Amino acid sequence: MTYFLLNLYPWIKAFHIISVIFWMAGMYYLPRLYVYHTETEPGSELSENYKKMEELLLRRIINPAMIAAWVFGLTLAWLLWDSIGSDAWFHVKLLLVTAMAAYHGFLSRWRKAFARDERPYTSRQMRILNEVPPVLTIFIVILVIVRPF
Repeated sequence: MTYFLLNLYPWIKAFHIISVIFWMAGMYYLPRLYVYHTETEPGSELSENYKKMEELLLRRIINPAMIAAWVFGLTLAWLLWDSIGSDAWFHVKLLLVTAMAAYHGFLSRWRKAFARDERPYTSRQMRILNEVPPVLTIFIVILVIVRPF
């Protein structure tokens, strides 16, 4: 099995990167939608449109992309464990990716609040929270490419 997967390594890596790109695209866009949604009147036509957009983005793009990113990423980690398993950069990266997945969970919970016409945070707070995925992405990419420790 390992030999078979090692032969597919470039494909697994490619699909991991593609999955991460889709996941991050959604993770950057959904909080921005929440900023705009917060500024609408509950029950308004615009608010209802945001609800549909948020649900579709989460269910059709972000959730499947996150699952794929984890599956391909964990497969790569398993294949490379002998060479990266003891590296500190990898463990910190895994911690930051877990933080990104937790933030994904918060986004899912906030979508449910918006669906009930609740506003979990102010527009200003949402703008600040909108910066979490880019900051995490910067540190994750630096850890993977530079491997500083």
